[in-house]
Amino acid sequence: MTPRLISARHVGEYRIELTYDDGARGVIDLESELWGEVFEPLKDLAVFPTFELSEELGTLVWPNGADLAPEFLYAKVAAA
Repeated sequence: MTPRLISARHVGEYRIELTYDDGARGVIDLESELWGEVFEPLKDLAVFPTFELSEELGTLVWPNGADLAPEFLYAKVAAA
C-alpha cells in the first residue's frame, strides 16, 4: 500500500514539495508530465499551483478534474 500523502506545497514553476506519513519527502518537477487534454490547462503557471490535496483520493487534484495517481507521485518522490 502506498504511504499517505500528508502535505503538498507549491515551490515554484512546476515543482511541488510532497510529504508522506512514512517520512518520505521530496520536491518533484511535473513539467514533463503535463501532457494530454486534462493536463493542458495546467501548463499555465497561474493554474498549476491551484491544486489541492484530496484526503479521499490521497493525491493532488486540480479544479478542472485533473489528478495524478498516488503511486506515481510517491515513486517520483522516492526517485528524487
